[in-house]
Amino acid sequence: MSEAQPLAPPKPGFFGRNRETILRTIIPICVVVALILLWQLIITANGIPQYILPGPLAVATSLYNDWGTLWPALWVTTQITMQALTLALIGGVGIAIFLVQSKWIETAFYPITVILQVTPIVAIAPLILIYAPTTQVALLICAFLVAFFPILSNMVQGLKSVDHNLLNLFDLYGASRWQTLLYLKLPSSLPYFMTGLRIGGGLALIAAVVAEFAAGSAGAGSGLAFRLLESQYRLNIPRLFAALVLLSLLGVVIFAITSFISWLSLHRWHESSLKREN
Repeated sequence: MSEAQPLAPPKPGFFGRNRETILRTIIPICVVVALILLWQLIITANGIPQYILPGPLAVATSLYNDWGTLWPALWVTTQITMQALTLALIGGVGIAIFLVQSKWIETAFYPITVILQVTPIVAIAPLILIYAPTTQVALLICAFLVAFFPILSNMVQGLKSVDHNLLNLFDLYGASRWQTLLYLKLPSSLPYFMTGLRIGGGLALIAAVVAEFAAGSAGAGSGLAFRLLESQYRLNIPRLFAALVLLSLLGVVIFAITSFISWLSLHRWHESSLKREN
């Protein structure tokens, strides 16, 4: 008689396979809902007036009633943020590739990028507003300058962190400088680039808002930052909180999109995104 084969362990069900994913989604939502309910409870119990601290219901009502005003402003801020982030990605990657070509090139030009980064954007925004042809261009430049350096810094670090043994192997097989860059250095620096992308996305939004505060632009082309100032001047605190909620949601969406892009690029091969078996 043949020896009996051991039974294979049962396959986990749907909840077993996706339990961690479900919990990582449900737990933050429950915490946010609990905080909102606690906020409303404190407002109701203490009778705090709306002009001091509006409750979630008042903010939601303002968000609904003022949607015709807030939506165009949200779209303007989103456009500036995305355009600045796109320019920062192109400029950061391009200049990083240029800097790592030679130690002397990096020594000569890298300090200039550091100076642009450490100079407060609030200090140079008025100068940019003077010399830029339009206010929208000035806002775009300000947002670009803030989002640019994290992408550049991470990309430079990634291009310089390639395994020296692999570099020697490419040299041994006679690979050109551009072949080494295209097939070795750029893929190896992808995790660093994704880190810079996630940081740069949030900073681009922050810089767009700060630059608009400095510009004080108004009218049809104004963003959410001006709506914040306008609500403050008019003591329309519920609308102010509604604009803050939209800014926060926009930041969360940008972070979620950049994190998903990072996961999509790295989850099949890089240690930072691989799921551990134990």
